Amino acid sequence: MNRLILYGYWRSSATWRVRIALNLKGLDAEHVAVHLSATDGDQLRPEHAALNPMRQVPALVIPGEPRRVVTQSVAILELLEELHPETPLLPKDPFLRARVRELVEIVNSGIQPHQNITPTSRIDALSPGAGRASARHFNQVGLAAFDALVAETAGRFCVGDAVTLADLFLVPQLYGARRWGINVAAEWPRLQAIDDACGALDAFARARPEVQADAPPPEQA
Repeated sequence: MNRLILYGYWRSSATWRVRIALNLKGLDAEHVAVHLSATDGDQLRPEHAALNPMRQVPALVIPGEPRRVVTQSVAILELLEELHPETPLLPKDPFLRARVRELVEIVNSGIQPHQNITPTSRIDALSPGAGRASARHFNQVGLAAFDALVAETAGRFCVGDAVTLADLFLVPQLYGARRWGINVAAEWPRLQAIDDACGALDAFARARPEVQADAPPPEQA
């Protein structure tokens, strides 16, 4: 095996972030689809649990001996940054690097865990419809905080005029917010402008969920 292998799901925001990074860094990877479902998804099968004990996506298999598997998108992206620094996704300035990581964690810790299929399904089981309301709430709170911090650093992108990890986390999260019924352009025009700037880049366009091999037809999405 001499290629990276990315185990993921077409609409997983965590997998999406890694796809963007691979594209930006020009890294070739085989993509293996892991269909997610709260009750009988591929992530629950023993063979996937052997790759990712949390039974989540993504998981990145690194070629070589011994074989290495890295899970959790933040860890994967930090590793790619260290192994392939030629297209940097973290600023050189230490305070701006900290700001990028701060923005990353607003999404990674403050929003995403509240919208994943497991918690929303469990909340819905207790109170039908409450899972969606909870996910929408945490998107609004988190993205408002994200926008407030970006107001201090934004150029074309979240932190200046170069793409950083913050943009890789923002774009999938805005997609998710729209799925929860939030009008992103109306609430956070600055974030919408950054999303548009990212969307004009080929690396972002090729990572979009709807163009992935495991994406269902539009009428079934």
